[in-house]
Amino acid sequence: MNQHRSVRTALVPALLTVTALVALSACGTSGADSGSGATSTVTVRIPDPGNSGVLAVGKKDGSLDKALGKAGARVEWTGSAGPFAPAAQAMNADQLDFATGSITSGITSLAQRPGFKFFTAVDPDAAGEGILVRDGSGIGSVADLVGKKVAVNQGGTGEYLLLKALDKAGIPADKVQRVYLRPDQTAAVFNAGQVDAWAVWAAYAVAEIGSGKAHFVADGAAIGSDNYSLNAVRTGFAEKHPGVVKALYDYLHTSSAREKKNPAAYLNVFTDVGPTAVTGRAEEVQTGFTAEGGTVDPIGPEDITRFEAVAAFYAEQKVTKAEVDITAHLLDIEKLT
Repeated sequence: MNQHRSVRTALVPALLTVTALVALSACGTSGADSGSGATSTVTVRIPDPGNSGVLAVGKKDGSLDKALGKAGARVEWTGSAGPFAPAAQAMNADQLDFATGSITSGITSLAQRPGFKFFTAVDPDAAGEGILVRDGSGIGSVADLVGKKVAVNQGGTGEYLLLKALDKAGIPADKVQRVYLRPDQTAAVFNAGQVDAWAVWAAYAVAEIGSGKAHFVADGAAIGSDNYSLNAVRTGFAEKHPGVVKALYDYLHTSSAREKKNPAAYLNVFTDVGPTAVTGRAEEVQTGFTAEGGTVDPIGPEDITRFEAVAAFYAEQKVTKAEVDITAHLLDIEKLT
């Protein structure tokens, strides 16, 4: 957690209690959660974490299954981690139980018919997200983006960062052309000079900055970003298996604190070669971002205030048709047993 912020306190009770969750279908049963005396193991469907991060380590050394086993659960790695929007759709369709995303992409997903709740918060990444430009581009400030093309992911972190940066600089949004691209398709377009800048976060910025050919013209701190990283759980799963959700939170919280202290131990978990490996200067960039970043914590009242500010901003900027009610989709992890 950011050392300059107060320790998070529990959500005010009026926001949400576990009993207020909508009951949807869930996979498996567990005596640890249901009190029925059943001994079957609950399966938690989680996107494959790839080659880096807390979940990658948990997959490799079995520590996540061990932690969840105490709550009568085990992991089923399903698909692969990626943008939150498709993961939200998978949770809505009862094909996934857990996913990670940003508050920005979360708000646009909540504007649909969400079947998930957010149960943790990681402070906005002040260093690892921002407006990326190529070295020598001639773009030295946000003001220099006027008349330029900027790649963003629609309704997600990229669009938020660009709009927030322009708003802070007093520049009308229509003075900059937004080019909507999927993040995994943008690097080639950016490096070919087909867009002038890229509003992006660490997962994609590290490789570009590590190449020594790009830099942030404004990072999250300069932009004043409220773009939290959140963990979401399928509503029906949380209602039926609160103890498993609590065990998952405990694992993520403890492991993220360890990752912050020793970022290198959470890189290149399965391989240090190939396209998924982070090496050279990029490794230095990533470890630096992680060391400066936050940890997985409960959602507190001060976080909710900032969530609501993002929702209001998205409505004001016409990203959403109306202001999304965030509080209706939050889970108080400290009330789970």
